[in-house]
This record gives sequence, structure tokens and C-alpha cells, in this order.
Amino acid sequence: MKWPTKGRWKTSALWVSSLIENIWGTEEENLASPDRVAPAPRSFLKKKTLGGSKESAIRFFFFTNGVLAIIVLIGIFAILVYTAVPAFREISLAEFLGNKTWDPTSPEKAEYGLLSMIISTLMCTAGALVIAVPIGLGVAAYLSDVAHWRAREIIKPVVEILAGIPSVVTGFLGIVLFGPVIAKIFHTGHGLNAVNGSFLLAIMALPTIISISEDSLNAVPSAYTEASLALGGSRWQTLVRVKIPAALSGIIASFMLGMGRAIGETMTVLMVTGNARSFPHGFLESVRTMTANIAIELGEVPYYTTHYYALFAIGLVLFIMTFIVN
Repeated sequence: MKWPTKGRWKTSALWVSSLIENIWGTEEENLASPDRVAPAPRSFLKKKTLGGSKESAIRFFFFTNGVLAIIVLIGIFAILVYTAVPAFREISLAEFLGNKTWDPTSPEKAEYGLLSMIISTLMCTAGALVIAVPIGLGVAAYLSDVAHWRAREIIKPVVEILAGIPSVVTGFLGIVLFGPVIAKIFHTGHGLNAVNGSFLLAIMALPTIISISEDSLNAVPSAYTEASLALGGSRWQTLVRVKIPAALSGIIASFMLGMGRAIGETMTVLMVTGNARSFPHGFLESVRTMTANIAIELGEVPYYTTHYYALFAIGLVLFIMTFIVN
């Protein structure tokens, strides 16, 4: 028997290797190409298909909710515009926004000036922010960096409960508690004024500011804090110069949301601000906000009159202000 020579063995081996590569591919191709991977079991494919369908259903559910929220927002805006536009057939926009007098029931000439109520609303909101911002940021910083876990477990639920107190209860406290104190301190005849409204709006805005500011401070990467402490910074320096600047966008967002909460509040300011329609010249005077004016007059105004449409125009102005703030 004649055995193949060395050259023939080499040629045969190369030919067989080439044939195998053409059929199965190289090892690199098998690793890189998903087409050459062995088929998965049917049970795995079935589970994967079911998982994909569940994920698609969840995505569709959340997408639908988002679209519905947008539709509701657009619907509210459209209704306000549709109901407010007829008012400007009788009132000019300049008169509506620039006139100080609101007296729609005057027998001589009805006045539909919104300026005094815009100023009153901004006064109460600004006063509330002056009180709520430093307190809210201080409490958030304390909960985030200073408080013991036991103190945090007590303070955190208290803040959440504060957010759930009905506004009418807060207004009642303003009448029986804050009002007499303000009247005694500032020697006014009563305590129903912008100062009282500012205090109560600050209380109502505090939970929003505290919660969002604390979440923003907790979201700062721990590496920032560790680096500051490693460089010799104290806990106070780390908080003021590192964490608060890093969380500034979220903290500012909490201020804006608190401001939106104060602008849109109705019952509390209706109860404690005195509801005077005159133009305010100070925080110790009685004021009437836009929300309070709508609540007072909408229930008694005849439908489809200029007065009726003007109240919806006030609602449109409030909607735009809140939308800009948020």
C-alpha cells in the first residue's frame, strides 16, 4: 500500500478545512453573526415574545396616559379661551389689564380692571416665597445632611401631613390665630391682610419646597461630598459650596412649584386677606386675589353676561401665569 506523501497530506487537509469553513463558517464569523448561532428552544422564544408584548402594552399604557394629560391641559386652555374671548368685545385688553378698578355692578359704568388683583396676588405670593424659601431650603438641607435617621423619620411624615391639611383648615387657623397676633403686633384694626395671606401661603408651599429640594440634594453624587471632605472641607462648607450648587436646578424648580402652589390657592386667601377690591399700597392692607375674586363672584353672576365672561378671562390670566411659572 502506498501512503500519501507529506505534500499530498497538506493539500488534503487544506481542502477539508476549506470545505468545513464554507459550510459552518470560521469561529470569528460564528461569534459575530447571530445567523450562525444555534436556534433557541421554543419555550425561550415564547417567553421572549410574551415579555415583549407585555413591555409594549406597558409602553402603550404610559404613552396613552401622557397623551390624555396633554389633551386635558389643552382642553382646559381651549375652554378658557372660548369663554373669555366674548368679554373683550365689551372690554379692551388694555383696560382689563391696566385699570385699577373692578366694579362690574356699578349702576353708572361697569369697571373691569384687573390690575389691583394682579398686584394683590403677586404681593401674597412674593411674601410667601420670602418666608418659605429660606425655611424650606434649611429644612431640606437638615434632612439631607444633618438629621439623625430617627429625627428624619419623624420630620418627614410631618411634612407630608402638612401637605395634606385642607386649605379651609389653614384659613381657619389664619383667622383665629395669625390674625389677632398680626393686629396686635402691627397695631391694625384687624389681621385680615396680605401679611396673613403670605404667612399661610408660605405654610402651604413649604411641603413642596422641602420635598423637592431634599430629593435634589440626595441626588448629588456621593463622590462630590467625599472629594470635598477629603480636601479638608467641613460638612457646612461641603453643603454650601458643593451640594447646593450641584443641586441648584432642582432647588429652583422646587421654588417655582411652590410659587405655582401659592398663586393658585383660593380658599385660604379668600378667608384671611380681607377681600378689599381697592388697589393695595402695603402688606398691612386688605387685598383681593384673582382666585378669591372668582370664588366670590362666579356663583352669583348671571350667565352669559360681560361680567360672567370677564371672570373666565381672569381664569385665563391665572392659567397663563401658572403655566409660565411651572
